[in-house]
Amino acid sequence: MGAKRFFSTLSFTFITALLLSCGVASDQDDHKNSQISAAEARDMIARGEALDTIPKPIWRQLLTPEQYHILWEEGTEKPFTGQLLNNKEEGVYVTAGCRLPVFHSRHKYESGTGWPSFWNVFDHNNVILRDDWSWGMKRIEVVSKCGEHLGHVFDDGPKPTGLRYCINSLALDFVPATE
Repeated sequence: MGAKRFFSTLSFTFITALLLSCGVASDQDDHKNSQISAAEARDMIARGEALDTIPKPIWRQLLTPEQYHILWEEGTEKPFTGQLLNNKEEGVYVTAGCRLPVFHSRHKYESGTGWPSFWNVFDHNNVILRDDWSWGMKRIEVVSKCGEHLGHVFDDGPKPTGLRYCINSLALDFVPATE
């Protein structure tokens, strides 16, 4: 076995072991936190407290199966099917699970892609951007600070940012502005 192949195999084994150990810790954390009820989780969401400690089994109770798939399994809704795609009201878009404000209606625009699109975020503290290499290409995933998958951001948007935050409707709820 050549040195290059040996180190490649060693690297793969190390990464696999690391991922498995993280999975075991994650399962243990989910079991420990499974003592939280859905009602307690709703209260936590309302207060904005420790949202990252709500275990996935509780999210399954709080969300529709479609929302859970998008937010926690990195799914995507079919284009042109989302209820918020054509929303023209003024207000703030919050994440469907953690209720974090992430986009404002004044930053929304029609991109023609079939998903709600925004050229800027409402609160940069509530959004995390990370590399996504799925589908055989590099994209930038948009995730809430509590871990919800929202969509992706691309550099083909309008001025002034040139960005297009392409977001799943089911990943969001809309809070209308009050007069």
